[in-house]
Amino acid sequence: MLTLTRLIASDLDAGLDGPGARPAARRLRRMLGAQAVGLADLSGVVAWSGVPPPADAVAELTAKALHTVKPAGDAYLSAVPLTVEEEPVGVLLVSRATTPKGTRVAAWLVEYVLEHVRLQASAERAAQSEMRALRAEMSPHFVYNALTVIAALVRSDPDRSREMILDFADYARYSLAQHGAFTTVADEFQAVETYLALQRAVMGDRLRVQVRVVPDVLAVPLPYLVLQPLVENAIRHGVEPRGRGGAVHVHGEIDDGDCLISVEDDGVGMDPARAQSILAGTNSGSVGLSNVDRRLRTAYGPWYGLVVECERDAGTRVLVRVPLSQPGVTPS
Repeated sequence: MLTLTRLIASDLDAGLDGPGARPAARRLRRMLGAQAVGLADLSGVVAWSGVPPPADAVAELTAKALHTVKPAGDAYLSAVPLTVEEEPVGVLLVSRATTPKGTRVAAWLVEYVLEHVRLQASAERAAQSEMRALRAEMSPHFVYNALTVIAALVRSDPDRSREMILDFADYARYSLAQHGAFTTVADEFQAVETYLALQRAVMGDRLRVQVRVVPDVLAVPLPYLVLQPLVENAIRHGVEPRGRGGAVHVHGEIDDGDCLISVEDDGVGMDPARAQSILAGTNSGSVGLSNVDRRLRTAYGPWYGLVVECERDAGTRVLVRVPLSQPGVTPS
């Protein structure tokens, strides 16, 4: 039954009006030993497996089941309404099933799958909203300063200005363009280095940077836009508030069978209680930190996510731990 549920879930990932409705009906017909099984969406369109009953009988019983939200039928055909969160979503049609109990089980299975599809769609919409919020957090102050420096160099150092324009284009492309759910550590580190090159041009000697990553982790899949928000947070909330500037270190290595990435600054730091509230989403200090933490836990489980080590006036260290590989996770 678990195997059948997984297969039908794959068939119905686009809903009852998707291309997988007919294969799902075929699997249900085999399970029930029925003459025919159909899956109807709310428009009344039926995906059949087997020899369907007369169209008039099908239309009448389908409409009755949807209208009353109760099973309807005759000696040859059963129509069971399918509901998700008490809302009708379609009808399961079974012609000459072996047992009424089997039909009820089949209807429950389809409802379970459709509920999973709806929840997955809601989760994807939430993830897209979070990503939009993360992109919106790209600092206008940084963008303005970077463009101002580029403009100032156009005449005095055109070659340097041209390099910075290309860096800024790469930064904007990676930060704002549409991406899949996962990228690689190599791509994330490249985006970080581009961002840091622009920040060094803006801050000059007030920003010292060290980026180091072992080659063994470069191909590790990583949720898109994980590292750059952490580095941006280290500069905006750690180094910049110090008038004399500071240092940011970004390292990637293998640790205890996982990929471990650290982003550390020697800036103003923060109270551990404040860091905890930021990760919990109850503090608006950094949308980036809570967003990254939530996406890591969604992708890899509650035992992953961010670890923040901090103390006021003693800097901040953020640790990202992800598995070297994860079934079903591939960079896009």
